[in-house]
Amino acid sequence: MTLKIKNLEASIENKIILNHLNLEIKDNEIHVIMGPNGSGKSTLSKIIAGHPAYKVNDGEIYFNEKNLLELAPEMRAHEGIFLAFQYPLEIPGVTNFDFLRLAYNQKQNYEGKNEVTPIEFMSLIEKKSKELEIPMEFLNRDLNQGFSGGEKKRNEILQMVLLQPKLIILDELDSGLDIDAMKIICHAILNNFSKNSSLLIITHYPRILNYLKPNYVHIMKEGKIIRTGSLELIEQLEQSGYQSVL
Repeated sequence: MTLKIKNLEASIENKIILNHLNLEIKDNEIHVIMGPNGSGKSTLSKIIAGHPAYKVNDGEIYFNEKNLLELAPEMRAHEGIFLAFQYPLEIPGVTNFDFLRLAYNQKQNYEGKNEVTPIEFMSLIEKKSKELEIPMEFLNRDLNQGFSGGEKKRNEILQMVLLQPKLIILDELDSGLDIDAMKIICHAILNNFSKNSSLLIITHYPRILNYLKPNYVHIMKEGKIIRTGSLELIEQLEQSGYQSVL
């Protein structure tokens, strides 16, 4: 079992957002979560990653048999959880290259491996950047500074393919992407999706599912998963909207 969430209740500023939510994701599975605005989809992703603004009032989250609620966000990342943000932050004064190399070497240290030198990392990052059609000059720019929405999303996936996480969470990855960028990003995700990894996609738009075929589709409402099905559930949503499945 990769991820197991049981009876999760969470709040922010005393407002309950997740209401006894249950979810299980096994190795090599692709899950998608959809639902109306305000149903708690992005909140779930942030809580799994360890966002400090949210309070877990009840329930459990176990990842590879470890209690995630006892781990700091950076430890969750080291254990293999990766969240591609809906709105990636811009960090002036830190180059993209330095940020990526630091993140990569932190993982190397955690796994007891040797750090890579800047020259070694350049060889590695060049190959991955080409796969995502990211110009090499982007690496010398400040992190996400002046990047378009699509460029920021590609940069998030570049981090993912470098770090090789076990649980990949994509929060509204398709927002702001054109068709060509969507194809490139999904191709890179699938090429780097190992048998020991799992994928959780949070989206409003089912077009990304033309490329990333889920094993399970979940519908959220008012902080809990109220229905689970296959791709046929997406077809029903497209034809009749959420009222037909809620």
